[in-house]
Amino acid sequence: MRKLKNSELDRLSIEDFKTAEKTPIIIVLDNIRSLNNIGSVFRTSDAFLVEKIYLCGITATPPHKDIHKTALGSTDTVAWEHVENTIDLVEKLKSENVTICSIEQAENATMLNDFNVENNKKYALVFGNEVKGVAQNVINNSDAVIEIPQYGTKHSLNISVSCGVVVWDLFAKLQSLK
Repeated sequence: MRKLKNSELDRLSIEDFKTAEKTPIIIVLDNIRSLNNIGSVFRTSDAFLVEKIYLCGITATPPHKDIHKTALGSTDTVAWEHVENTIDLVEKLKSENVTICSIEQAENATMLNDFNVENNKKYALVFGNEVKGVAQNVINNSDAVIEIPQYGTKHSLNISVSCGVVVWDLFAKLQSLK
């Protein structure tokens, strides 16, 4: 087995990415502090053709050298927008028939492995602040709360890791419906 060179990976150009059919997933970052986490979310979103990222509240926006460091150019491919108030965005997306899923540890949350996706539905995945998590008013207005099962001693995963786990899971489930 031979490791592939970057030139052999057959990746999309920026122009091709922008016109490619997107995965019906929107990422909502609710007051994320770490610029490296934001960049990592961009990179994951590029990898799975996420439709758009909303950067809410204190979440920093490109261009910024610390976002760029982990995003590796994906801020040029993935559509994004800054929105001051997360709950206003959630209400707007709900009015557009987007299913709002907060990624959080909460009472009666659905474990990620038990969460089922539906064809022809668009999902907004809300990831919260590194310390406080997703705001309670956003959870209250969500259609679902999804929890990543964890079995060790720690109480949470890094937000960029959580995003990678959840986006991959939903992407794989959506692909299986095709």
